[in-house]
Amino acid sequence: MQVLEVFGICVGALLFVLFAVFLRRRLLMLGGGTIRLQIRVTTIVPGRGWSTAIGQFAGNTLRIHRMFSFAFRPKRILDRGATVVEERRPPEGPERLTMPGHWVILRLATTIDEIEIAMAESTVTGFLSWLEAAPPGPPGSVAPRPSLGPRTIEP
Repeated sequence: MQVLEVFGICVGALLFVLFAVFLRRRLLMLGGGTIRLQIRVTTIVPGRGWSTAIGQFAGNTLRIHRMFSFAFRPKRILDRGATVVEERRPPEGPERLTMPGHWVILRLATTIDEIEIAMAESTVTGFLSWLEAAPPGPPGSVAPRPSLGPRTIEP
């Protein structure tokens, strides 16, 4: 009888963990403005180290949450004014086995470091549009409005 109790407790704990992970994912997606992507978390083995993630647009930032994580805080936060796309390429070698064929890998440079993310080709279009919509100038600055000067009416 004790074996069945231990087995039942283990199954219950496993179901609770799965419920918590999927509830977190659902809460992230309810906010709108989310995309499915992969982020490279390690480069020790070439072509490997990719983790499934959810990107959430929030104003001028893209918050990247790892899919199978209990953390409510994002793994990375990209500021669109400080992010530049350095390279765009298709998956190569072992990467082709871990992601769909219509996905594109982007190498991004930020003010802190460089990261690689992968997403569907149709999602890349929207991501690049969002990235290009950043206000001009250094991050956090507001460009001054041009002065029109005093108005004079010509007769």
